[in-house]
Amino acid sequence: MQWPESESWNGGERKLFEFDNGYGASLVKCPGSYGYEQGLWELAVLKDGELCYDTVITGDVIGSLNDPEADAILEMIAQLAPDKVH
Repeated sequence: MQWPESESWNGGERKLFEFDNGYGASLVKCPGSYGYEQGLWELAVLKDGELCYDTVITGDVIGSLNDPEADAILEMIAQLAPDKVH
């Protein structure tokens, strides 16, 4: 998966992903994010550009992710059907 360029965000960086199914993700690496001290990513699922806490993938943010772990979750988000929430 092609990762977008980072943008400055809250004293760190953020990458925003948008997928054809209406979902997306925000990857952040900034002070206060889970994993920041270790140089790792925190991922939040987005739905129509808004934070989404009710997917089958997670009901919260997922922290302390290295690049391959984040990429695997991004692939799962990209494969969600628009109605796959619980």
